[in-house]
Amino acid sequence: MSRKRREPKGKKINPTLFVFCEGDTEEAYVNFLKSLYRLPSIQIRSKIGGNNITSEFISNYKKGKPTHEKDLDFLMYDVDVPEIVERLQKIEKSTLLLSNPCIELWFLLHYKNQTAHINSAKCCREMANRNRVYKKGIIDNKLKEKLISKKEVAVKRAKELAENNNPSSTVYKFIETLEQL
Repeated sequence: MSRKRREPKGKKINPTLFVFCEGDTEEAYVNFLKSLYRLPSIQIRSKIGGNNITSEFISNYKKGKPTHEKDLDFLMYDVDVPEIVERLQKIEKSTLLLSNPCIELWFLLHYKNQTAHINSAKCCREMANRNRVYKKGIIDNKLKEKLISKKEVAVKRAKELAENNNPSSTVYKFIETLEQL
């Protein structure tokens, strides 16, 4: 049984945002957003292999942590493996932040409107062409600047893409949640 967070009288409690993701790049991006929005209530659990993430895993992770009914779960995964979508959709009460084929597509949408089918390797190449120092797992200052200045454009472009198709990204849902907080 998880403990309940004490609710101070007259103060608004921000929910804790639990973000489960599969790799270093997603973790670096969520850490960047955490500092950008100044929200200490974001907890990241990364490097969970797509085949291992389940509702039970999430419940076990939260055991012993202070929780609140307003807390939100997010699953940030690449959809380069088709079976992952089915597995993630079975996890109830979570928001899927899926990028097809990879998180680099979300970054690429800050630079250009990508509507044609693309693979992970090409996404990474495209990012390297636009940001000479781009490396997976690192959000450098040039990329941070672009992620901030073109955020609204990327959200608009992502919403125009068909969910779970290649290309697509629903990372904008996390941005919208952060904006509301």
